[in-house]
Amino acid sequence: MLSRRLLRVKVMQMVYAHQKKGEATIKETEKELFHSISKSFELYHLVLLLIVDIHAYAINRIEKGKSKKIPSPADLNPNTRFIDNKVLLQLGSNKELLKYIETTGLSWSNHPEIIRALFENISQSDIYQDYMDEKYEDYESHKKFVVKLVEKVIAQYEPLYLQLEEQSIFWNDESEFIVSMVIKTLKEFDEGIGEDQELQKEFKDADDRDFVVSLFRKSLLNQKSYMDLIKQFAQNWDMERVAYMDIVLMQLALAEISEFKEIPVKVSLNEYIELAKHYSTSKSGLFINGMLDKIVAHLISEGSVKKVGRGLIE
Repeated sequence: MLSRRLLRVKVMQMVYAHQKKGEATIKETEKELFHSISKSFELYHLVLLLIVDIHAYAINRIEKGKSKKIPSPADLNPNTRFIDNKVLLQLGSNKELLKYIETTGLSWSNHPEIIRALFENISQSDIYQDYMDEKYEDYESHKKFVVKLVEKVIAQYEPLYLQLEEQSIFWNDESEFIVSMVIKTLKEFDEGIGEDQELQKEFKDADDRDFVVSLFRKSLLNQKSYMDLIKQFAQNWDMERVAYMDIVLMQLALAEISEFKEIPVKVSLNEYIELAKHYSTSKSGLFINGMLDKIVAHLISEGSVKKVGRGLIE
């Protein structure tokens, strides 16, 4: 499932684009929002497939070595620990992944250089060398290696991100989020489940999908009232000099705090302050924090913010 933070990022991007362009209808932009989310889900599967293809590349190398006219002793008696890795074999036979690939035609076939370069990086890493020398054959040791491999080698390979950005404009800012999802997936692998191991879903549940729709629509439909509040509490600021992304983030924060009764105020505030640090200026986090503190205190005092259940947690 896509994390709530990534879903907020997606909504933020589309609200920003919608307000800047001013041409599309809310319904049209909402359709683009869900297309963007589906592309993130596609990227999740593409990274999983990358791991599978690296494993397949290693298998193919060993087969080629054995079929040489004059194979060396190393070719004839290779260390097969990597290609025999139980988690990699399980991932390669995963029914959900194979079905998604068959349905979408997802492939790395046009980018063999990425597979080759990543395998070279992997094979030269200390993580790989230590693993190949180990004698442990239990499932957990295999899983620990794969997780570490993704975290420390694959996730750190900068050319991969450049390649992903070239493949889709939707993948410019979210590759790290998606890699973290892949790592979470691998940590959940269970030997007993085999090829039926469940992968992440596009949405955790109906609530997450409703969260996206409501946050997007409310932030746009109530734009004027949110802007009035922002201007009211920005008396010492020239609004023309405020980064437009800061305005969008405050707009989203106010929509979330006002509309989602089960989300604690502090959770919403922290999320948008963090997004400001990443997607806006170096001073945006402090600015948004100060502004939202004043606006939210005002809304609470007049009874406009009502929380229930988990939303009451502070």
